[in-house]
Amino acid sequence: MSANRLVVLALVTLFAVTSTVPLGAQATQAPPAAQGVRPPSLEDPRIHDIIAAVSAARIERDVRTLVAFGTRHTMSDTLSGTRGIGAARRWIFDEFMRISAACGNCLEVRYVSDIVRGNPQSRIREDVNVVNVIAILRGRTDPERYVLLSGDIDSRVTDPLDATSESPGANDNASGVAAVLEAARVLSKYRPDASVVFAQLSGEEQGLFGGEILARHAKANDWRLEAVINNDMVGNFNGITGVVANNTARVFAPGLPPTTTQAELARILRNGGELDTPSRQLARYIDRVADLYFPNLDVEIIYRLDRYGRGGHHTPFFNEGYPAVRLMETHEDYTRQHQDLRTENGIAYGDVLEGVDFTYAASVTALDAATLMSLAWAPPTPDSVRITGAVLPSPTLRWAAVRATDVAGYRIYWRKPSDVNWTHSRFVGNVTQYTLENVIIDNYFFGVAAVDRDGNESMVAFPR
Repeated sequence: MSANRLVVLALVTLFAVTSTVPLGAQATQAPPAAQGVRPPSLEDPRIHDIIAAVSAARIERDVRTLVAFGTRHTMSDTLSGTRGIGAARRWIFDEFMRISAACGNCLEVRYVSDIVRGNPQSRIREDVNVVNVIAILRGRTDPERYVLLSGDIDSRVTDPLDATSESPGANDNASGVAAVLEAARVLSKYRPDASVVFAQLSGEEQGLFGGEILARHAKANDWRLEAVINNDMVGNFNGITGVVANNTARVFAPGLPPTTTQAELARILRNGGELDTPSRQLARYIDRVADLYFPNLDVEIIYRLDRYGRGGHHTPFFNEGYPAVRLMETHEDYTRQHQDLRTENGIAYGDVLEGVDFTYAASVTALDAATLMSLAWAPPTPDSVRITGAVLPSPTLRWAAVRATDVAGYRIYWRKPSDVNWTHSRFVGNVTQYTLENVIIDNYFFGVAAVDRDGNESMVAFPR
């Protein structure tokens, strides 16, 4: 029996378990509108093709090219054709253009930049033009809805102000830049419903400036930005503690954004929802894609903005209220991060090529691509989800129908509050309300996702 068939059988078994009602509940009959509707497949075969197309060799080539620029520090040379951040970002722009030419100019490639003013108390001591490079694969049916994948161009050594020393930045973050480029190569062969943004951001090590610039750009241009996945260090699986594991990745998923209103905060304090913010639903979505399509890659969700005392380019998007997470390796080696190239006490310090495993980077890149296209092919997330059922044996969920031409229906999810991921689900057809018989509202959290005819699902919307 083939490996793919084994995976499919396992998934069918999983679905059979997670679609059952909890102990003590009675099976509920679907409403008339849902009767006779066959649930779409949980998998889209095109996603398997996307995963298979990701190339570790191309990722290695890109990482080696970026390392060869010597340093990509934000304040480094912008005029040289071979060294510094200017040469790096022009190469990235040209690479996006090559990808676009191969797909009939399917990408909109541009710079998005702004001047960051110097401050003697910051890591930017003099004015600098922080330049991002982005490419947009425009959606066919819902082009104003966006999903975004980002990497960070710049690198640094021990002193964050040192713009001239050799700073290879092989894992931090040439691996993330290479992942974004490879995802663009693979996904440019397809046409999504929503628009996909491939963003290479600058100024991360100096204060997340590139992300701030692009987040402001998204807000000013009314992007309906549904998901931001920041790739920051995706090439190492050897931990500083000695652990070695190439089958895990972390997703850092923040809670309540600064844009949370007092009314929303009051509602959450009464009814819950701090574990079900849009960013955490995005993290669960990534985990679900991994479970469906990646038998050898497990995603660990961490309910935190980032690692202690650290930051990433998803933060500015989160601060603007967008669903945003950081996807990265699970096991870090701090001797290879933000270090001058040197050897002390037998330890080789520095972010060099030897610290990147390109096969592992390819697996994380494939997860990026699978998640992006699952979201971009799926309908938008349901809006105006409401739930009633206090002092009743059966809660009722209601939602507004999503605007998409290929909606097959909706899937209701529920789980115990102590569970990280959704454990129960039911496809209810193309309806806008549903009652779950004998599932006590006080004992579970609930959500609703929209499903297209190919099985691609939106993120889960928590009742508001």
